[in-house]
Amino acid sequence: MNQPTIVLHVVGRLDIGGAESRIMDLYRNIDREKVQFHFVQHTTDRCAFEEEVERLGGKVYHVPRFNVKNYFTYKKAWKDLFETHPEIKVVQGHMTSTAAIYLPIAKKAGVEITIAHARSAGVDPGLKGHLTRFLRRDLYKKCDYRFTCSDMAGESVFGNQKQISRKATFIPNAIDVDKFKYDEATREQIRYELGIKDKFVIGHVGRFSHMKNHRYMLQILEQCLKMEKEMRLPETVLMFLGDGDLKEEIMEQAVAMGISSRVLFMGNKKDVYRYYQAMDYFLLPSLYEGLPGTVVEAQASGLHGIMSDTVTAEAIVTDLIQMRSIREDADVWAEEIMKYSHRASDNSQRAGYAEEVKQASFDVKAQAERMQEFYLTGKFPKG
Repeated sequence: MNQPTIVLHVVGRLDIGGAESRIMDLYRNIDREKVQFHFVQHTTDRCAFEEEVERLGGKVYHVPRFNVKNYFTYKKAWKDLFETHPEIKVVQGHMTSTAAIYLPIAKKAGVEITIAHARSAGVDPGLKGHLTRFLRRDLYKKCDYRFTCSDMAGESVFGNQKQISRKATFIPNAIDVDKFKYDEATREQIRYELGIKDKFVIGHVGRFSHMKNHRYMLQILEQCLKMEKEMRLPETVLMFLGDGDLKEEIMEQAVAMGISSRVLFMGNKKDVYRYYQAMDYFLLPSLYEGLPGTVVEAQASGLHGIMSDTVTAEAIVTDLIQMRSIREDADVWAEEIMKYSHRASDNSQRAGYAEEVKQASFDVKAQAERMQEFYLTGKFPKG
């Protein structure tokens, strides 16, 4: 009996994040008798998706987090990994900050296909960001294939001219659309459980990090609450789904602003698709993104929303999402959002948007067939 082709996905942590969720959606829908996923994460922690990976037949390996000082230790960890696991045929590096280190090691060890997958259109501020840019300055030369979730992400990771001339392959951040399709019963259940049945719920899904711009979201909420009072609109709450290093800081800021009673910190949810049903509006004022799968998820759930114009318009596949500048004052965003406060109870059209998202090539079931062919042959199916 033929053994499945082993594809090793490289991530920072196998937790509930944008890239990780998209990989897991693909993993659940691919034919695992033909293609099996293994993972490398840069931590020894037991992370959110590990149990499911093991249940699906995959394995999770660990390498140290790179900090420059451990350069040789980091390289040795990768050399040892590939020497110990010659069954690995494909390495897909979603963590591109150090991909220029580990992908050449993989190739030298006999891995047949190496891929650098651009998933973000920016870097962290300060020294860390400068280091990231330095490490991936010639990444385009150190991999067999270049994937990107958007033009902006490709240009950020591979460089503008390199992106154009070498034609990185666009891989949509596909989702399991059917899960996100609007469901009234789920909406009622979640809103009842959270005690927000009659409230106007603004939602955001994302890691608490610099790029997501949570401080600005609190400023927007503050302005929404002023308008709510002046115009006698339904009570407004802001629902945050996600965890991250800045969570405590944002919680403290909400208290300092006197609006903490209107902010729901939900943490990570593996069934995040259920919480989209409870929202009335979606908010994403990010400083940068690759292609935010959350915006695609929101549209599949039939949610109107607003996102920053620093995010690629490729994420907009319906008429539900508009763009604004994060250079504008928070009250401008709040004014736009509150136009929908009185319409929150009308959800009659929401379910129909899931099909639009499918037609825009963002359905993971179709993508699983395409990626499976690539992993097996090194070529994408025609058409």
